[in-house]
Amino acid sequence: MILVARTVMLAAATLLLTAAAPKSIGWNNTVAQTAAGGHLIGNPDAAVKLVEYVSYTCSDCASFMIQSDAALQIGYVSSGKLSIEVRHLVQGPVDLAAAMLANCGPPAKFALNHSALMRSQNRWRVTFERAGTAQKQRWTAGALLSRGRAIADDMGFYAVMASRGYDRSATDKCLADLGLANRIGADSKAGYASGIKTPPSFTINGTLEPAQTWAELRPLIDASL
Repeated sequence: MILVARTVMLAAATLLLTAAAPKSIGWNNTVAQTAAGGHLIGNPDAAVKLVEYVSYTCSDCASFMIQSDAALQIGYVSSGKLSIEVRHLVQGPVDLAAAMLANCGPPAKFALNHSALMRSQNRWRVTFERAGTAQKQRWTAGALLSRGRAIADDMGFYAVMASRGYDRSATDKCLADLGLANRIGADSKAGYASGIKTPPSFTINGTLEPAQTWAELRPLIDASL
């Protein structure tokens, strides 16, 4: 009887300690859209707030994401000490279409949509760079959806989105969203107007940092913690 009572008391104490413990992991799955139009990943009350300005047609942006993603998520975001806000700096119609697809669906889907588009850039960037005049005209002429479809077909974006669970109909719905296109365009203009000149660019707690690579940015983050 005494053993049972001690077991119950120990279980209750463990439960109380667990409930009282601060959230130290799992912040990677916390994503919210911000007033600036970006997506904040991690603890919104983090002491260090990293803002990343990106373009999907920017090769340095893709390189940064691939090099930094695991280290940032495991070493910084998961603890709740740092949050990352991704904001768009649109550079042309292909970039806009990619940004619209990254924003396709609820905020919780953004991080992996973003990752899939960046990680596949080395495949579709060849088409982007070698496109002729007639092909580029298909990307800029006609209704928003027809332009988006031409880009998605040429760049292989339908396959990228299919890997994220979006069928063609769902992808087209996002490519046709004029409100989303206008919002991304306005947010991008605001980024340039604030003094951001080129992607990737980074601010830490509101200060623009002299870094464009993970090797340059990491010590600046560490110094801020």
